Amino acid sequence: MALISFPRFLSRPLESNHRRSLRSRHKCVCCVSPTAAATSKGRSGSAVIWFKQDLRVDDHLGLVAASKYQAVVPLYVFDHRILSRYSNEMLELVIFALEDLRKSLKEQGSDLMIRFGRVENVIRELVEEVKATSVFAEEEVEYHLRQMMAIVDETLAKVSLVDGKPKICLWQTPFYDIKNLNDLPVSHNEFRKLQRPLTSPILPPTLAGAKLEADWGPLPTFDELKEFVNENPWKLEESWTLINNMSAETILTDKLSKLGKRSKRNLNNQHSPRKRLDKSFFVTDKGNTVGGGTNAVLNALQAYLRYLEGTVRDDWQELQEKLRNAESRDGASFATLFGPALCLGIISRRRVHYEAIKFEKERNAGFLSPFGYSAATVAAAADAVCSMEWYWLMSLRSLRSNEGVYSTRIWRWNGYQIQYTVAGKEGPAILLVHGFGAFLEHYRDNIYDIADGGNRVWAITLLGFGRSEKPNIVYTELMWSELLRDFTVEVVGEPVHLIGNSIGGMFLSTNLTRGKLYAFLLSINYLLSRSIICRLFCCHCCLSLACGGQVCCPYQQCWQCYS
Repeated sequence: MALISFPRFLSRPLESNHRRSLRSRHKCVCCVSPTAAATSKGRSGSAVIWFKQDLRVDDHLGLVAASKYQAVVPLYVFDHRILSRYSNEMLELVIFALEDLRKSLKEQGSDLMIRFGRVENVIRELVEEVKATSVFAEEEVEYHLRQMMAIVDETLAKVSLVDGKPKICLWQTPFYDIKNLNDLPVSHNEFRKLQRPLTSPILPPTLAGAKLEADWGPLPTFDELKEFVNENPWKLEESWTLINNMSAETILTDKLSKLGKRSKRNLNNQHSPRKRLDKSFFVTDKGNTVGGGTNAVLNALQAYLRYLEGTVRDDWQELQEKLRNAESRDGASFATLFGPALCLGIISRRRVHYEAIKFEKERNAGFLSPFGYSAATVAAAADAVCSMEWYWLMSLRSLRSNEGVYSTRIWRWNGYQIQYTVAGKEGPAILLVHGFGAFLEHYRDNIYDIADGGNRVWAITLLGFGRSEKPNIVYTELMWSELLRDFTVEVVGEPVHLIGNSIGGMFLSTNLTRGKLYAFLLSINYLLSRSIICRLFCCHCCLSLACGGQVCCPYQQCWQCYS
């Protein structure tokens, strides 16, 4: 397995938490820069590009590296293990993004192969068919995707070609010019002081299409995709699906009313996507997030950045109206509108930052003010993608170095990275939830003792705490409760004993329903009321990056190292 990056970006083996094959086969390191890719000679043979959450041709280092091969086969696989974690809206966005991706690839001289099934089987068959020596895939931090990539690597290890065994070449889009991830400080505030240089996005290369007689495969409609998802042999039982589709607010309201028969919102999972409107950035049924292809998202970004400038364009006016509705706090609208497109890789974080800074310079005679951005939307976009990149780097560092007492795993919730750990191999499932101002290490003296007692233990760091992501959103106990509910359903996947300390116990009690979840609520501190929580968050404490990660609240000793 090889890692593809810019010459000055770290090239180290994947962390060994997941599968041994990643350690043994990850020997070849391949570094590519835009200049080197443009001047290097072409390679013989074929290459497969496995698209996952990188649905674009713009600023795609994997495409640049693969373009040196004589034949390139771009591939997207509809795999239940990936699709099951997507909401209906995300499934719609995937279809629109793939439609645009196929069009863009054809413009570059290639096409997009569409397949259904287990990705390791699809890739093995395709590699054997086209005699591909390399499979390019973006490096991931999410645990379930890293597992899948390890399975693909193990499968390819059993394939023998004339030119040798095919290998996975990992690539990533470097945001900062970094020599070594281990040199990064653990504090975001200290990292900002280093003023690391930023890299520039790259344009899509011309690709050599593979001469295949095989069917490239049609894109499914939304109804066809939903039918495929519902056929998932590992699908959760209906009662779990109902729990996952209920809002915490609905559950709490029903518990307080003691009616138990109140109609539940969102229980009807049937969904009929709306027709895509002309000149609209909002392509899904809900119509709350930007979607489509890269060019559409870039156009929407231009409308977002120019929020305070008058315009007569209908599509820009529509976005700016939704911007106002999504501005729950200063700058929060960017993640709300563009978060899903960034999560699916329709546009890269680096491209967003480049366009935001370019616009800021254009409106300020080519200069950037040392006192901060003059446009609030520029600040919102730039700060959001810089924050996302920082937590991605910290997650990758933890996964590669295996630092600390516990093995690190990453779960993505609503597009945000959540850190957790697991201990124990058999016995009842137990989920540990920390209190206010803490993180999963709060249970450092309990995790293995509980596991050694014959239990399987999960410990999670909630959104806004510790090394989990700290996005610019409104934090409420209901939001945290829904996070815990989704973690229980998607990650634990079975009835679980919930142990919560302090306010963590209150979050757990919000989601108890239907006898599916059981809680031991320890030291519940009801004095920490919602009004106090809101006041702490509004003062820009370290639960957001509004102050650059600076700790400025009474709990600073707890958060000092993880701000």
